[in-house]
Amino acid sequence: MRVLLTGAAGFIGYHVATTLLERGEEVIGLDSLNHYYDPELKNARIAQLKAKENFSFFHQDLSDGLALEALFKQYNFTHVINLAAQAGVRYSLEAPEAYIQSNLVGFGHLLECCRRYPIEHFVYASSGSVSGLNEMLPSSVSHTTGHPMSLYAATKRSNELCAHAYSHLFKLPTTGLRFFSVYGPWGRPDMALFLFTEKMLKGETIDIYNYGDMTRDWTHVSDIVQGIIAALDHPAQADPDWSGTEPKLETSSAPFRVYHLGRGKPVSLMEAVKQLENALGVEAKKNLMPMQPGDVKDTFAEITAAQKDLGFAPNMDLEEGILDFVQWYKEYKGL
Repeated sequence: MRVLLTGAAGFIGYHVATTLLERGEEVIGLDSLNHYYDPELKNARIAQLKAKENFSFFHQDLSDGLALEALFKQYNFTHVINLAAQAGVRYSLEAPEAYIQSNLVGFGHLLECCRRYPIEHFVYASSGSVSGLNEMLPSSVSHTTGHPMSLYAATKRSNELCAHAYSHLFKLPTTGLRFFSVYGPWGRPDMALFLFTEKMLKGETIDIYNYGDMTRDWTHVSDIVQGIIAALDHPAQADPDWSGTEPKLETSSAPFRVYHLGRGKPVSLMEAVKQLENALGVEAKKNLMPMQPGDVKDTFAEITAAQKDLGFAPNMDLEEGILDFVQWYKEYKGL
């Protein structure tokens, strides 16, 4: 494979690139290296990847359509994995333009390039947050997703809809992967377990939203990467049983699929904090706060479709995963 991997300097992108390179694929990484969180961490990830064979990196923004098209002309990609996005639910209330440019304009440029320079498979990151106001649990790919609670979630659902249009019109195989609460080594500093670890080791107070009455389907990055690679290796195909009179949401008469990638075993926020306290040997100082705008109370991924079609088999439980993250964090920070 010759894979264009967008968001290569990101948390999940770094791990996907590492895995693809280890199995002998060629990876061309692209990342804007924006300042949403400390670019030093992004640069450290890229430095690790540049030391490996068959990796090339371009500091580039997806919103620059001409530069992106030049890459497609130059490299003749066989596959594209789009992990580039402006992330974060709460930040979308502060900087909506960043989400529009990256998650909508940039995504559109990618689809157009994949149409003009045909590839075998386009895999992209969606999000469990697309469930929005739908409170049915476990959250299934067959559930409706028409009521997003944040602009971030709305852009991710828009990605799925645009991908379907290109699958239908141009027979471009597209697979969307909805991630659930990903954590692990080289993680994002704005995400809960990383943020809590940093503050707890400094003796600072951590903010606990909805007074701790929340659950999350915490998923270790190694399991997410397993699912992404499995999806990459199984290009979406048209569903022969799909009917326009009884339409299924997760498949189509076009080569289009959407899957949930999660642990499938939600854990309460307070239990996660307790396990983090055990791993760090530090008792957290907690500031109990109301629910924040755009947040959902509970997440719980129903993953049977990914298990059946992709052989997806998450196996890292939260306790083991937190220990793995804490070990990396201390090594990275020199503690």
